[in-house]
Amino acid sequence: MSNKALMAKVSLPYAEALLELAQRSNNLEKINEDITMISKVLADSENLTTFFANPLISKSSKKEIITQLFSGQISDTILTFLLVLVDRKRIAYLDFILLKYLELVYSLESLLIAQVTSSLNLTDDQQEQLIEKLKIMTGNTRVKLELSVDPDLIGGFILQLGSKIIDTSLKGQLKEIAYFLEVGAT
Repeated sequence: MSNKALMAKVSLPYAEALLELAQRSNNLEKINEDITMISKVLADSENLTTFFANPLISKSSKKEIITQLFSGQISDTILTFLLVLVDRKRIAYLDFILLKYLELVYSLESLLIAQVTSSLNLTDDQQEQLIEKLKIMTGNTRVKLELSVDPDLIGGFILQLGSKIIDTSLKGQLKEIAYFLEVGAT
């Protein structure tokens, strides 16, 4: 099992539990805001992610940092959830848990998340065209693009919808040609 698959497998039950907590609290919007804020903090601070992933750092230190960072900024429900993750030694998976949680919320809202990696930034017009194509392809009425740039793609883009990947990049096409040339040479 790949590392990514393992993280997804470990993260899903926690994401489902978090969604259940959010639904029970009748304050789904506030919890979604909290989750988005925590995700942004983690994305902006590689040191914090490394800190959480370090098994040599004590649980009490991790709890103290979480409390200092988030107390008063997020709901008590989410703060308690984070502390439980520390107790269960799952805080290192926080990024994946939050990502899975957001995927579950979006699927409940019938919102399709498309991760797009392109060689250059997409213009607003290109984004709108891609959203319209995805609406037609998938039948979803709501589509959200998560954009990232990878200059190594040379040209084109890679589109990921759940577990389905569509690679239209020049790099991907060159790899495919190289594979067929290797297979043909043997």
